[in-house]
Amino acid sequence: MKQHKNLLLLLAAVAIILSAFVFAPKGVEYSGTDDAAETAISSLQEDYEPWFSPIFEPAGSEVESLLFTLQGSIGAGIIFYVIGYNKGKKEAKM
Repeated sequence: MKQHKNLLLLLAAVAIILSAFVFAPKGVEYSGTDDAAETAISSLQEDYEPWFSPIFEPAGSEVESLLFTLQGSIGAGIIFYVIGYNKGKKEAKM
């Protein structure tokens, strides 16, 4: 029963993520601090050349936001796993 519950929760999470792409409003542009910083630097120094270029350029800003959120979620998962693991070790010693 627990495996079915976990599978349903995983499928619900995937459905929510995919629905963000299906029902996303058209013509909406998501921009972040990188774009704002680039604009600010360009306005201060017109001949500015970046030191390097990105290795991977996402197809759109929505994909970039998804990857950023995924990266943060994985990091949070690792942090909370370590916290839970250490708490479990401490409780097992008692």
